[in-house]
Amino acid sequence: MNDLELHAHLIGRQGSRRDLNTPVLVLDLDRLDSNIARMATFAAAHGLKLRPHAKTHKSVDIAKRQIAAGAIGLCCAKIGEAEALADGGITGLHITSPVVPAPAVDRLAALNLRSADLMMVVDNPDNARAIAQAVERAGDAKLSVIIDVDPGIHRTGVASPEAAVELFEVIRSLPALVYRGVQFYCGSHQHIHAFAEREAAMRERADYLRTIIIALAEAGGAPEIVTGGGTGTHRIDVGLGIFTELQVGSYIFMDDEYRACDLTGEEGVAIPFETSLMIDTSVISANTPGLFTLDAGIKSMATDAPLPSVETGAADGARFFLMGDEHGALLTLPDSLALGDRVSLRTPHCDPTVNLYDNYHVVRGQTLDAIWPVSGRGRSR
Repeated sequence: MNDLELHAHLIGRQGSRRDLNTPVLVLDLDRLDSNIARMATFAAAHGLKLRPHAKTHKSVDIAKRQIAAGAIGLCCAKIGEAEALADGGITGLHITSPVVPAPAVDRLAALNLRSADLMMVVDNPDNARAIAQAVERAGDAKLSVIIDVDPGIHRTGVASPEAAVELFEVIRSLPALVYRGVQFYCGSHQHIHAFAEREAAMRERADYLRTIIIALAEAGGAPEIVTGGGTGTHRIDVGLGIFTELQVGSYIFMDDEYRACDLTGEEGVAIPFETSLMIDTSVISANTPGLFTLDAGIKSMATDAPLPSVETGAADGARFFLMGDEHGALLTLPDSLALGDRVSLRTPHCDPTVNLYDNYHVVRGQTLDAIWPVSGRGRSR
């Protein structure tokens, strides 16, 4: 049975969260909306546009709420995510990773014909030429492109001012492409725990980006758009004086990775966003004192981050650990839980956790309010 068959009858029933079949991905709607509103207000107050990253949620429903709050569009990591959001009526999409394989380039050209204000990054002249040819074959619509700048992690992006200028010159020579600016996403900086250390690292990287921007401007390519930033650095990004828009993503869910970081740099100031995404689990075995087996294991959560902490359902200090594909366990006070009890876990790394589920079970308090599909799941290529 799928989620709708299992749970649609619970929508609107008071206290129905308790009746969800576990493990289940649960999204607190009030907290989600609060997080969306707080980031939108923050960006607007600092004169920056907001283009949140959909790789976090892969959801048309969440994207629509972000746009309603003021976002100008959404970022997508892959062509499949962009197709899924475009199918749901989302515009202003920006693909943040290079699209290189020939079939994907053709899909990109086709998407450009039906998705208003589509943008994407390039970091190689040959790729720019291939994309331009595909766009020309597909029709008359030009495609906006952004030069991806390597922030120092050597994943993607041009690696020098000279390379940026060379790529700009190629883009300028291709009638099917429209140069819009640069992307600079410092992914490795987002989870530096100490605010001061994170700020110092970002200011050093911002100085490097300025050399790229100056070189492009001198070549006639002053960027209209400088896109980047993230949840971990957003308070720093707004003070750097270089970004025009923010690509924040995980702020909507506030997973345990970001909860471990000082996001404000102000002593005594709480994290500005609430945990809205949880994995609800059930105790399925309780035969060892102080050890309680849950029905959520490796297949229920990302394992590239520290193990999740407990949101509700267990005593303070309870420690979760994995016990296999389908099982996890809590070490907690003896006899503090019973068979069938519910334990809600905060998500570890939220993006790859979401990718394991077909749907969000959206709750208000303890009542199931809606079931939203994870729209981009299975379409990330």
